[in-house]
Amino acid sequence: MALSKQQRRIRIKHRIRKRMTGTQEKPRLVVFRSNKQIYVQLIDDVQGKTLLSVSSLDKELAEKKEGNKTEQAKLVGKIAAEKSVNAGFQQVVFDRNGYLFHGRVKALADAAREAGLKL
Repeated sequence: MALSKQQRRIRIKHRIRKRMTGTQEKPRLVVFRSNKQIYVQLIDDVQGKTLLSVSSLDKELAEKKEGNKTEQAKLVGKIAAEKSVNAGFQQVVFDRNGYLFHGRVKALADAAREAGLKL
């Protein structure tokens, strides 16, 4: 029997995560994509703490609700990169969370790179 889309994503997620960890110096940038929103977290896996989080539901982004979901993902990536650089994180490990590196996930990563973050 074939896997559902969600089961397939979770299987890919576990396969990626067993080789990837975030540290205090180089945290893990995790992307979660829902049907309407997109969320980003910087996670230190050694201490088990979330260092920073940005989503399309934040007040500064909710006011700029113009454009489609890909443009919102670009804004989230840009703001996440600016906040992480201000917090002192120049390099991160990009965790696409089982999603294909395409569309909104790719737009977010490209915007973060353009804003000065090294993925």
